[in-house]
Amino acid sequence: MDRSLALTCAGSLAVAGLAGLIQVSYGTFSMSVFQAWSAVLDPLVWTNPGVIVSFLFGDGLAESLGLATEVDLPKETLIVWNIRLPRVLVAAFVGFNLAISGAIFQAVTRNELASPFILGVSSGAGFAVLVTLVLVPTFAAFLPLTAALGGTLAFLVVYAIAWQGGTSPVRLVLAGVIVGTVLNSLQTALFFFAGDIGTVQAAIAWTTGSLTGVDWEQVRTVWPATVLVVLPGLVLGARQLNVLLLGEGTASALGMRVERTRFLLSALAIVAAAASVAVAGIVGFVGLIVPHAVRVLVGGDHKRLLVGCAFLGPALLVGADLGARLFFEVVFASPTQLPVGIVTGLVGGPYFLYLMRKRQSLGEL
Repeated sequence: MDRSLALTCAGSLAVAGLAGLIQVSYGTFSMSVFQAWSAVLDPLVWTNPGVIVSFLFGDGLAESLGLATEVDLPKETLIVWNIRLPRVLVAAFVGFNLAISGAIFQAVTRNELASPFILGVSSGAGFAVLVTLVLVPTFAAFLPLTAALGGTLAFLVVYAIAWQGGTSPVRLVLAGVIVGTVLNSLQTALFFFAGDIGTVQAAIAWTTGSLTGVDWEQVRTVWPATVLVVLPGLVLGARQLNVLLLGEGTASALGMRVERTRFLLSALAIVAAAASVAVAGIVGFVGLIVPHAVRVLVGGDHKRLLVGCAFLGPALLVGADLGARLFFEVVFASPTQLPVGIVTGLVGGPYFLYLMRKRQSLGEL
């Protein structure tokens, strides 16, 4: 931890906290910032373990533990905790996972243009989710599993295409572009099999990335993979990512089994990306631009880069979702909400163009 990393983390926390506070303050039921903050810190919630357990694990576990879940909460607290706060938490988890996934993929391929979307993982997870929504909606409860399975299968296909007695960063990226293009075409084709306009709208929301309507169910979907898989994997994998950047020859000379390490780290990135797609759909550009921005701020050491991504990713997505949710309401007094993926694209596109114009070489790390 040095000054640049500390400032990055502190600034990201401030942005995420402010954007989250604004998020929980505005809506159909109006309340002041003080009321919203008081609702978030309401002692009736924090001093009742049953309420917290029911939010994070569901009512079933709370009841099996003998904890009381029925608490008479004020209206403001009910609205904040049941409707608005889950959206902020999902945005933070999704931003965290996409940023970490992008940083890992960029190191594994030694290419700054790599991301879950470029390597076909997001497209594979999204295609699996759309197949479930359109063709077998009765299995909608298993969306996290289908997203993880789709992302894994897509990356395995990418890996198989890129394999020629081993893989290389260039072949992985090219294979990812091929597989992603095919899967995106199949996603579009699925729309013609949808039975009603509601299904089509839900499918479009998945392909553009949306946090509209998320609740504690989505929080319970994304946090276990993040806390139990991704975080421990980062602690164990940061050093290996640094070694991979030295090149395959040097990494092998240092005793690393390059292909196995690359595959395991890629699996970690797949879990992170799939968990995000399962709850928010395909949110573009976060996994691509956040590692770039953090690399500029704190350098390329992954022990510091991953920490910076863990803070800046949530700040970016919570802030983007704030704009997606409130832009039409503030400017046009309309309740219309944009998919958050549109906002990240509008922010990420110009930034990446600026990056391309500023740097003479962009691609290989």
